[in-house]
Amino acid sequence: MSEPPDNITVEVVRLPHCGDLPLPAYQTRGSAGMDLLAAVSEPLTIPPGGWKLVPTGLSVAIPAGFEGQVRPRSGLALNHGLIVLNTPGTIDSDYRGEIRVILANLGREPFVVERGERMAQLVFSRIARVEWQEAASLPPSFRGEGGFGHTGN
Repeated sequence: MSEPPDNITVEVVRLPHCGDLPLPAYQTRGSAGMDLLAAVSEPLTIPPGGWKLVPTGLSVAIPAGFEGQVRPRSGLALNHGLIVLNTPGTIDSDYRGEIRVILANLGREPFVVERGERMAQLVFSRIARVEWQEAASLPPSFRGEGGFGHTGN
């Protein structure tokens, strides 16, 4: 049996150009991400091979110890070749600016982003802080120094 997810409270500010758009929401009970909506004032065309910075009209205060990850939507990727260019885009807990999404069009046709379009997903994750410990050598592992393709996959 799986553990219930951690619930966190995230403060959100709707910027003036967010206006009538709803807040991001989970589409199903089991969804990991909430859909981010495009807060464009007019349709925005992304040509094949191009990319655009798309506003969401939202600013957030993510609690310390968490990050927001902006990820592509699978349907847009499959059907239109639309991806989030810096996948996953990280929103740090101390960032207070507008969430904006870098959408890239790898498809063959121009893609038009309409106001309110579900364009990306927002996932919240716990983060760990690292403290480096220098060593003269590393403990052995089954994989060793094998790189890409080393495990046969």
